[in-house]
Amino acid sequence: MNKLILASLSALALLGVAACSDSGTDNTTTQSTNPPAAEEPMKPAAPAAPDATKPAEPAPATPPAQ
Repeated sequence: MNKLILASLSALALLGVAACSDSGTDNTTTQSTNPPAAEEPMKPAAPAAPDATKPAEPAPATPPAQ
């Protein structure tokens, strides 16, 4: 039984190394793409109102009932 477990683990390790190894047979190259010259880069959006940057204020506290 130990031999079967050892053989299974060895086979699994061998497949893992084979799948993750860099064999050097991949000769493909990648090239970045440039955006068309006619398009302008996006500009950040302007705030909708001058109050838009202020944090919200909490509601006023009411006195406890007596």
